Amino acid sequence: MGNLGIVFTGGEGPQPDRCRAVLEEARDAGGNPLVAAADSGLSAAEAAGIRPDWIIGDMDSLGTRYSPVGGVPDARLAAYRPEQVLRYPADKDYSDTELAVSLLREKGCRRIWIAGGGGGRIDHLFAIRSLFEREEPPERWLTSREDIRCLQSPGALEAAAGENPCPVSVFPLGTGPWKAASAGLKWPLAGLVWERGFFGLSNEAPDGVFTIRAEKGRFMVILPL
Repeated sequence: MGNLGIVFTGGEGPQPDRCRAVLEEARDAGGNPLVAAADSGLSAAEAAGIRPDWIIGDMDSLGTRYSPVGGVPDARLAAYRPEQVLRYPADKDYSDTELAVSLLREKGCRRIWIAGGGGGRIDHLFAIRSLFEREEPPERWLTSREDIRCLQSPGALEAAAGENPCPVSVFPLGTGPWKAASAGLKWPLAGLVWERGFFGLSNEAPDGVFTIRAEKGRFMVILPL
């Protein structure tokens, strides 16, 4: 199966036209991506005309009801094959987004993008952010306003943003050590001493075009969507 997977999750995410553009970007980057909708992420996917391969979660935010006998779903989920709908109890050890990420990993996706999860409850926001601290972090996270990238060494991010100047914020992830370099940023990253809990907030790419290179460690780079 595909090497790239997209999780649509609840919360504030890209508008439908941007979701469709993200799917096209994913196709360009990794062939035919697999798509998992985490609970109410199904609404965002369907609003963009995207039919997910799986719907997973406790369905508490989706507004669906199951009959007490046989677990028959309502008409909305009945539009999908039973094996595509993976329902979990509300009392569980993992978030719906986390379950969706794990499912796509099991299906062979080594690269994961998340669409949604902005705004709303801050604990849910922190929970998604925590996924980037793990051994196999997501590669990208798109909210309604941000395009968030996970950059691992040795690797580089080259971006041409729509805003000029483009705000750029950088946070170290994982346990380090960290070392980064850049081109096109107002305040270069080369020579900075990174420690856990440090960050580079509200840097700028004056011309809207820049490169960040992770020479050691892992970084989160936050750009405007």
